[in-house]
Amino acid sequence: MPTDLQPVFLVYATVIGAAIGSFMNVLVSRLPRGESPVRPRSRCPSCSARIAWFDNIPIVSWLVLRGRCRSCRSAISVEYPLVEAAGAMIWLGAAWLYGPSWHGLSGAILLSLALTIALIDARHYLIPDPLSLGGLAAGLALSLLPGEPTPLASVLGAAAGFSVLLLVGVLGEWAFKKPAMGGGDMKMMAMVGAFLGPSGAMLTIFLGALVGTIVFAPVSLRTDREVPFGVFLALGAATAFLLGDALVDWYAGMFID
Repeated sequence: MPTDLQPVFLVYATVIGAAIGSFMNVLVSRLPRGESPVRPRSRCPSCSARIAWFDNIPIVSWLVLRGRCRSCRSAISVEYPLVEAAGAMIWLGAAWLYGPSWHGLSGAILLSLALTIALIDARHYLIPDPLSLGGLAAGLALSLLPGEPTPLASVLGAAAGFSVLLLVGVLGEWAFKKPAMGGGDMKMMAMVGAFLGPSGAMLTIFLGALVGTIVFAPVSLRTDREVPFGVFLALGAATAFLLGDALVDWYAGMFID
C-alpha cells in the first residue's frame, strides 16, 4: 500500500470497527432474549424512546450526551462506548498489523465474534447459534479466498474443534455424572476451527482450558458456579490468531536443538 494512503486506510478501518462495535452491543443485548438484532430500531431501555441516528453515532454520541438518554435523562451504561471502542481497536489493530489483506479481514471478524460471544457467555452462560453457526459459515467462506487456512484445513479445523469438545463433554459427563460441556462451546469451537484450521483449534482449546483452570476453577470449586468456558475459548482464539505460529515454534524449539 502506498505510504500516503496508509493513514486513510487506518482511519477507515477504525470507523468500520466502531460501527461493528455498535452492532456488537445490539447482539449482546438482544440475542440472549431471542430478539431480532435488526428490528425494532434502537430504543432507550428506560423510556422506550426511539434513538435518533445522530444519537447513535459510536462513542461520540455517548460522550455528547454525557452518558444519558436525550429524552428521559436516564443513565446509559458505559459498556456501550467501551464495546464500540473495543471494536474500533480490533479493526484498527488488524489493519495496522496485516494491512489491506484477507488475513486481516478474517482476524477482525474472528476477534469481533469472539468478543461478542465472551460478553454474552459471561453474563448469560449462553452462546447463541446465530454467532457460532453464522461465524462458522463466515470462516468456511473466507477460506475460499487466498491465504490460510485452505478450504480443506478450514473444514478439518471445524471438525476437530467440535469433535474434541464433544469428546471432552462425553467423558466429563461419564466421570462427573453431570453435563460437563455445553453444546454452545462445541459449536463455537467449530467456528474457531473454520477460521484457524486444526492446529489453531487445538491451541485455542489448550489455552482456553489452561486460563480457565487458573482463573475460574478456584471460584467454581468454592461457589459451585458454572464456568463460562466461551469466555476463555474467546481469549484462546484471539491468542492463537495473533501469536499461534510463535507459540508453536517456541514449543517445538524446546524439543528440537
